[in-house]
Amino acid sequence: MLDFERIKDYEQVMFCNDPASGLKAIIAIHNTTLGPALGGCRMRPYATVDEALEDALRLAKGMTYKCAAADVDFGGGKAVIIGDPLKDKNPDMFRAFGQFVNSLNGRFYTGTDMGTMPEDFVHSLKETNNIVGVPESYGGHGDSSIPTAQGVIYGIKAVLRRLWNDESLGDKSYAIQGLGKVGFKVAKTLLEEGATLYVTDINGSAIKDILSFSEKTKGTVHVLEGDLIYDAPADIFVPCALGAIINDATIERLSVKAVAGSANNQLLEDRHGDELRQKGILYAPDYIVNAGGLIQVADELKDPDKERVLQKTKAIYDTLNQIFDTAVKENMSTTQAANQFCEARMETRRRRNSFFTAKQPPKWQIRNNF
Repeated sequence: MLDFERIKDYEQVMFCNDPASGLKAIIAIHNTTLGPALGGCRMRPYATVDEALEDALRLAKGMTYKCAAADVDFGGGKAVIIGDPLKDKNPDMFRAFGQFVNSLNGRFYTGTDMGTMPEDFVHSLKETNNIVGVPESYGGHGDSSIPTAQGVIYGIKAVLRRLWNDESLGDKSYAIQGLGKVGFKVAKTLLEEGATLYVTDINGSAIKDILSFSEKTKGTVHVLEGDLIYDAPADIFVPCALGAIINDATIERLSVKAVAGSANNQLLEDRHGDELRQKGILYAPDYIVNAGGLIQVADELKDPDKERVLQKTKAIYDTLNQIFDTAVKENMSTTQAANQFCEARMETRRRRNSFFTAKQPPKWQIRNNF
């Protein structure tokens, strides 16, 4: 687990332990070329510390590319808390977590992610200013899943334009994996447009809610159990749950024309992007499609402006079209094209930015403590 070869491309990995509150967490900072690291904090009952570390590392690297693609002045980082979010949370845990974040002296900003809620980080705010995605009553923009879902819709529209030269959402069918904070909002929008959905989620109440909502729309919902979602006869696969779901086993089962969803790190390995291309499936790189939430929390650290967030989220559509054009022109996968796009942006910035250290409080750090 502590093999330095495994983390050679990362600037810093921090293990956090507070026995009194039960906090066991890992903070991974991948790259701060563009600015201080920014990435959410998720909480899951990881089976092992090694599993938690792997998740933190993969997610932190993904955030570096997401920040570059979204053109926000932040680098990539991520935090994970080991524990069951339904049973193990307590205020002291998030206060302790805030102390560890604060010890990084402005190198890392974090907030809600899978398994955590904005309200959890109200407790962290008592220990550090380096928290984003907090409730509006505490100076934040509120629910970051709203712009994330909007970004997914823009991504789907870019795919529709590319494949069918028509952005009409209701004319196609979608296989949605996960009806959480983002997936449910995406599903609602598609149903309102009259789309056909194939859905799956481990949360029975979410399934019940989307079926109830569909009755008020022109759309249709078909419920599938577990991994049967990979066999759905849909036009577009919309992953909105865990990552690494595009792999050797699942690619063989997909009959869709495209993949565009909000889940992080959808490809188990980059080579799976090539395999999707070989199979004739258009892949919309996840860290571009799901950047809406990042755009909102990055904006929160300036002078929050919801209209500015909306306009920058709309740019996901244009960025994807640029990636699709490059992939065709250079005869490469969209994964390669997206990575190349982000790496070029980081290299340009590297000429005037070096390793980020907060010698003086940056403009986004002057917010009052709560």
